[in-house]
Amino acid sequence: MIELRRAQDLWQRFAVAVRDLPLALLLTVVSLLPAFQGSGTQIGNLPTRPYDALAVVVVALECLPLAVRRRWPAVGLVLVSLGFALDQLFAYHALAGTALPIALISAGAHLERHRRFTVILLSAAYVPLMLALDRLGSNETPADLALFYLALVFAWGIGAWLRSTRAAEAERRRHVAEATRAAERTRIARELHDVVTHHVTAMVVQAEAARYLTAAPDRLDATLSAVTDTGRRAIADLRHMLDLLNPSHDADARTPSAGDLHTLVEQTRQAGQPVELAEEGKSAESVGSAQFVAYRVVQEALTNALKYAHGSRTGVRVRHGEKEITVEVSTDGTGSRAASPGGSGRGLAGLRERVDALGGEFSADRQADGGFVVRARIPAGSPS
Repeated sequence: MIELRRAQDLWQRFAVAVRDLPLALLLTVVSLLPAFQGSGTQIGNLPTRPYDALAVVVVALECLPLAVRRRWPAVGLVLVSLGFALDQLFAYHALAGTALPIALISAGAHLERHRRFTVILLSAAYVPLMLALDRLGSNETPADLALFYLALVFAWGIGAWLRSTRAAEAERRRHVAEATRAAERTRIARELHDVVTHHVTAMVVQAEAARYLTAAPDRLDATLSAVTDTGRRAIADLRHMLDLLNPSHDADARTPSAGDLHTLVEQTRQAGQPVELAEEGKSAESVGSAQFVAYRVVQEALTNALKYAHGSRTGVRVRHGEKEITVEVSTDGTGSRAASPGGSGRGLAGLRERVDALGGEFSADRQADGGFVVRARIPAGSPS
């Protein structure tokens, strides 16, 4: 099987004219065999003429241009048509006449320019050929001539249908490629937002707090150490994400564990946000991407708490069930506002898309006391 595939790949590397040459040579040789002489297409009742040196030339003119039927379809079709006309006029009636419908199909499928002109030219040349055969005594009826012309048109139509089918497939693939690129750009933007925003927000809050701790060196040192640690985690997460975007990277990404969730909460606490974490149940061994999405929901909600409700008491509740993971992150709105709400909304929109993609439910609502609550129900066992 492997050897056959290698042979096919090697064959595809040859020029298209080289790949089409065997058919042209085979039809030429078969048409010259005594058993097949005079057994080809015959228009009218002209008696078949024995083969001679001119017959070899006519057969070669009909068949050999098939080697360029895809490389130069117009040239191949004209030469084959000329050979077919000579074949009928000299009454050889060679099997090589089969080359004409093959050339018509190839031209209909591969000819890009002057298609209408080519059809008109060949149709115009058909009339004097039929008149010349009639003078030689072919005695074909107009209905038979029209039927033969329609057969040639049908061969061209097959090629035109193949061409339109190929063009439609190419257009479909182009749309699929564009949609894939757009989805990939969206995914990268979402991952960058999730990874960078949380760490950078924590660093900004910690740096702002450090400005007021010059009188407390110990606390200042601890705060700056927290900024450094957050920066290192941001770099590590970015490197991990870039590894995932690398085509050669293993597609099975590491799913965040319970320890990662505790680290995330502790990092938010170091940034000055009082966070209480409550977990119920135990994460199943095969939860697919549900665990990852749950982690992102908590991460984005804590980032928003740092940005828009710095200092507010924040509660994180995660419940691991057999069939789903539920997440709730709430702030009571009693802290100082580090920034006014009204960001781009990309984070929450991205979370909604993630949860919806797994068939879950997501909501983000403002509470009566000015706080905010984010809830998500994520079905477990969804494929990553």
